[in-house]
Amino acid sequence: MSSPFSPREWLQLNMQQQGLLQPQASVSELISRLGYVQIDSINVVERAHHHVLHSRMPQYQAQMLDTALAQGEIFEYWSHAAAYLPIADYRFSLQRKQLLQNGGKHWFEPDDKVMLEVCARIRAEGPLKASDFEHTEGKNGAWWDWKPAKKALEQLFMRGELMVVRREKFQKCYDLTERVLPSHINTQAPSESEFARHLIERYLDAHAFGSAAQIAYLRKGIKAHVSEQLAAMQSQGELASFKAEGQWYFYRPELHITAAMPNRVWLLNPFDNLLIQRQRLKQWFDFDYQIEVYVPAEKRQYGYYSLAILWRDRFVGRVDVKAERQSGLLLLQQLTLETGFDGMDDGFCAAFEAAVTEYARFNGCSRWKLVKANHKAFKQKYARQQKI
Repeated sequence: MSSPFSPREWLQLNMQQQGLLQPQASVSELISRLGYVQIDSINVVERAHHHVLHSRMPQYQAQMLDTALAQGEIFEYWSHAAAYLPIADYRFSLQRKQLLQNGGKHWFEPDDKVMLEVCARIRAEGPLKASDFEHTEGKNGAWWDWKPAKKALEQLFMRGELMVVRREKFQKCYDLTERVLPSHINTQAPSESEFARHLIERYLDAHAFGSAAQIAYLRKGIKAHVSEQLAAMQSQGELASFKAEGQWYFYRPELHITAAMPNRVWLLNPFDNLLIQRQRLKQWFDFDYQIEVYVPAEKRQYGYYSLAILWRDRFVGRVDVKAERQSGLLLLQQLTLETGFDGMDDGFCAAFEAAVTEYARFNGCSRWKLVKANHKAFKQKYARQQKI
């Protein structure tokens, strides 16, 4: 089947469904639209989950996420990684939880005795963090050498017996699921076909179109069920498809462009939902992006925490950032513009300045400074300035 949209229109639809082209109304609605927001602990700048939301909600403040969690509109659990998820999707977390309850292994062997003790304390005292449990068996080592109570808390959380009610200085605060989960939430575990259909619907909500492999991304043993559901949904007229570069893509027939493309620059987080699938990004946006947080320092090309620079529907570079919060200065440690991109277009410069200034404010910084750039004219324009 032929594609009903041009390649650039598909990019616009992808960005539209990602909530980038129009300001989004609330945290819970935005997370429902995206399907998940990945949680990450790195804090050289504001943490990833807050940045993803801020990119789509200019008025976003961190307490909005805390409020949505406290009000039971979202919950923490595992998607392809640790994430905030819509509370309406709670039942789709039950497959993993039941697998662990039935003997499946998480990161370490469960200690039933410690888990019973931990649950008893939380039942008696209310929500607790790992640091609320005394540890007397030697010194803590690396992250996998957690003290027994912390291991038990994480195992109970992954099994579904505990939920996160809030975070305090990024530490999870746990309570019994029976005291946290809203009473109206469906707690019936889905079948494999229901789960596959859920993945399809959430992916198309967030990305407009996708292949079976993209929809099943980092999900073990589900791709065959996804392919089967895609075929069934297409035969019933719920989905249409087109082929690009030898790959079949699926979309809803009623899909259409509703938002114009603004003359804007977005600085997107390494864990942003638009960036997370590298091959899709490379194929459709012609942008080969890798998170270099986990790359040895001597092998990094663009910097430890490089944000992707999206101008209109084109990725034009990366900028490595660090917030010096005490001095209120956001450092643009390394700006790398794509080969062939001039960068001195007045429209881009103005949009880039606006994006960086807003990102600095988001990080609690009143100024920003360009330290290094691969574009000589751009460096001359900004290197000696600390923008307010």
